[in-house]
Amino acid sequence: RPTYPSDWYSKLAALSHRHNLAWDAGTGNGQAAIGIAEHYDRVVATDVSETMLNLGKPHPKVTYHHTPSSMTEDEMVNLIGGGESSVDLITVATAVHWFDLPRFYAVANRLLRKPGGIIAVWSYNN
Repeated sequence: RPTYPSDWYSKLAALSHRHNLAWDAGTGNGQAAIGIAEHYDRVVATDVSETMLNLGKPHPKVTYHHTPSSMTEDEMVNLIGGGESSVDLITVATAVHWFDLPRFYAVANRLLRKPGGIIAVWSYNN
């Protein structure tokens, strides 16, 4: 799997006013979460696949959590931590095509810091 350039994470960090909490949704093996952790105090990395989470790269600022599709919005908000309007950056790296988008954006809207929070969704082109 290709990696993302480290300056990408620096650019994302420059967009957000605070750097306390980031949520990497659809983290897979944590590739993006590790890059984000260089700029944020804490990163919560979530995925529906326990298999992928088991491949997660350890990092002192990253916590990995299994988020099965059966979780409610309230459970997701509580899991991410910090409560509503507490997440400075939400990222989705090459995973959004798997998401139930209305559900994801409902949770993201509750968690994203207002004002100043950033949602970044990206992919790569082979």
